[in-house]
Amino acid sequence: MSQNLPEFSESELSRIIEMAWEDRTPFDAIENSHGVSEAQVIALMRKHLKGGSFRLWRKRVTSRSTKHSAKRPEGITRAYCPTQYKQR
Repeated sequence: MSQNLPEFSESELSRIIEMAWEDRTPFDAIENSHGVSEAQVIALMRKHLKGGSFRLWRKRVTSRSTKHSAKRPEGITRAYCPTQYKQR
């Protein structure tokens, strides 16, 4: 299965990978902010992570209900903790 992945700057790619690793950031939030579907995120992670890291990530993501908006508890709409990005 070949995914057409858009080109991203190094900082955008880093942020997408960071969001994908975060337990509480759903794939919908990644798609809303970067225009990348869940399948494309998986392909991107496969391409940019080492094999063992990718397998660990897939195992982790598969067991997380928080990565899928439809499975999240009602009323939780944010993609990250309000204190996650503090201004200095």
